[in-house]
Amino acid sequence: MIYGKIWTVVNPAVGIPVFLGAVAVASFSVHLAVVSNTTWVKGFLNGGAGKPAVVAMATAAAPPAVEAPVKK
Repeated sequence: MIYGKIWTVVNPAVGIPVFLGAVAVASFSVHLAVVSNTTWVKGFLNGGAGKPAVVAMATAAAPPAVEAPVKK
């Protein structure tokens, strides 16, 4: 462990809950920012089906194949 000596300064009974609490607060704030600043997340989380992706298939003839150069 790189920072193993930190537990000689900070009691693990205090340090571990503080660390996990900081991770939880940071995660909550990031998720809140995403939900607050986007338009599609709220609809997605509420079960709204977005517009389906349109897959355009080429109906025209395929482009001509490129021929390999001929060695002389």
